[in-house]
Amino acid sequence: MAIVYDKSKGLTDVELHFCPGCTHGTVHKLVAEVLVELDVLEKSVGVAPVGCSALSYDYFNCDMQQASHGRAPAVATGIKRVNPELVVWTYQGDGDLASIGTAEIIHVAHRGEKITTIFINNAIYGMTGGQMAPTTLIGQKTTTTQDGRTVEHSGKPLKMAEMLATIDGAKFVERVSVDTPTNIRKAKKAIRKAFELQLSGKGFGIVEVLSTCPTNWALTPRDSLQWLRDNMMPYYPLGNFRTPEEDE
Repeated sequence: MAIVYDKSKGLTDVELHFCPGCTHGTVHKLVAEVLVELDVLEKSVGVAPVGCSALSYDYFNCDMQQASHGRAPAVATGIKRVNPELVVWTYQGDGDLASIGTAEIIHVAHRGEKITTIFINNAIYGMTGGQMAPTTLIGQKTTTTQDGRTVEHSGKPLKMAEMLATIDGAKFVERVSVDTPTNIRKAKKAIRKAFELQLSGKGFGIVEVLSTCPTNWALTPRDSLQWLRDNMMPYYPLGNFRTPEEDE
């Protein structure tokens, strides 16, 4: 029988711990496939901080390093500078990257560190109990905004891709989604471009991925995908915000 689909060699055989309907697993698959297709799996080092990404070292079939909450970019910088021949990348959620790690990611971009960041935006703190994140939408209910987030109390949600795209050292910035097969293919293309940027040594690259959190959103997996389309995409539009060609 002909093999129609074979799991990427970039992933281990460990069963994922993510909740049903969570799209972290889809992004894991895309990153793993890209590392294999670029033939860099054996020289890759991923850095995972605190959050839903914390167990990534069990899933990716390459060297992984755990980092403190928000500090993955700093750890990745150290690894890359000591071992410039390695392909170094971080895998971070919005509670991590856009909150406690905001300064880290901004200064990594400012310095133009030659690393790659995969940024998962599901508009909520996933692992720690569903609290409001910097990316939580106005009116969105969380365990710490039970009447919905308001501008008066918390300001507007941070648009990380747009903000990072203004920094010269950030050479590739794109926002994608994994809600449909078409968007999944586009997401993989963007992830590949971000890693190719690192291989070319041109600077920092980041891909923001709009993702679901059915458990903390209190929705079914199917309804969470529609909620993402109806609520997240209008505020966080998909698209490329910066490419290396703009600086040439």
